[in-house]
Amino acid sequence: MSTARDRRSVISEEVAPWSEIRQLLRGGEAGKLIPVIIPRQHRRLWWLLLLWLGVFALLTGLMLNLGASDGAAGIAYGALAAVSYVCGALLVLAGLLWWWRSSIAEIEQGTNGVLTRYGAVTRTLDPGRHYLWHPWSRVDFVVDTATEIPYSAPVVACPTRENVPLRSIEFFLKFKITDAVLFVRTIGAGNFDLVLSSAVQDAIRQRGRQVQTERAYDLRGSDVADMQELLNRQLSRYGVRITGSNIPDVQLPAQYQQHLATRERVAKERTAYEQEWGLTRKRRIDSLQMDIERAKKVRDARIVEVKAALNKAREAVAQLLEEQETNAQKVRFEIETRGRSGLISAENEARAQRRLAQAYRDNRAVLQYELARRRLEVGAILAGKAPQPVVVRTDGTGTDTSALSTLLTAQLLPRLTALPPVNAPRRSAEDE
Repeated sequence: MSTARDRRSVISEEVAPWSEIRQLLRGGEAGKLIPVIIPRQHRRLWWLLLLWLGVFALLTGLMLNLGASDGAAGIAYGALAAVSYVCGALLVLAGLLWWWRSSIAEIEQGTNGVLTRYGAVTRTLDPGRHYLWHPWSRVDFVVDTATEIPYSAPVVACPTRENVPLRSIEFFLKFKITDAVLFVRTIGAGNFDLVLSSAVQDAIRQRGRQVQTERAYDLRGSDVADMQELLNRQLSRYGVRITGSNIPDVQLPAQYQQHLATRERVAKERTAYEQEWGLTRKRRIDSLQMDIERAKKVRDARIVEVKAALNKAREAVAQLLEEQETNAQKVRFEIETRGRSGLISAENEARAQRRLAQAYRDNRAVLQYELARRRLEVGAILAGKAPQPVVVRTDGTGTDTSALSTLLTAQLLPRLTALPPVNAPRRSAEDE
């Protein structure tokens, strides 16, 4: 328990002269973290006394010059005035040099100085040389704002879920001061040590309550992002930010350490058994693989035989198909030859029929011509043999009402109407 407490980091602030600030901020003291230095003030107001004495000496010399007269008294007054002027000038020069030297403030790289005037914080000073001409301006704090400060906080007797107190849980973090004025005005280094230790203790105990005792070693190197976020929310009001954290070590009670030793021994035996079983399984797997390889070779040989038989069957089928195709080609050629010969004979017969029909048409036209010619001849003959019309002359009036004419007309008219006309044969020929 005392060892765990000795490993705990302590944050504090120190009062030191300007020449030791760098050493304290970078190295610190044994077991202490010093992020804040209170510079030992070397500014004194004695330079004001020198200035006032110099001004008084100058005024004295001026008064001596004004009160000087002729003679030995005037010479004495002039000498005293010269001495007063020289002393006044030297005193004023010494006071100004003292003022200039005491106004210099050199801020270390990676730190910020908190400047106050009449005790009130006015601003922060960046790294480098600054001149504080105001007599009552001073740097009260020098704060390390660039370094990530490591902090170790072991938690003793942290209970687990089964309410078994662990011997210790070591929690390591790195923090950085982001606001120097807020840090020194709100909490300070000494109080921040107490606040940070309490916050870490609370966060570790909450995490330990969530873990079973047998799995306590799982806390080493586990993800603590939630704890870091919780600490950042708590410490942001003080101008501090946690940049990294982890749990490097967990120590269990003696009983559980023996239990874990037994578990490790059993685990080693299991590992040895697993190795032996692995070798046995490897041998069996090798033998099975050899059997599989032999079976593959047999299978490949059978596949080759089957492929050869299949190729032979395909060749036989291809040959049979070629023969069948040749026979079909022969049958097709025979059918095409018969069809072409039948088609040619049919075309010849049709051509003969067309010629015969043409001959019939030609003969019919000749016969029709002969018939028409004969009809014309017959008509001419008949026309030549037709009775001549009898003209009965009447009187000059054109009407004949005698009984003789009427009788002749009645006898000749039926005969005239019974004879065929002269052009009758031509019309019948055209009709035919």
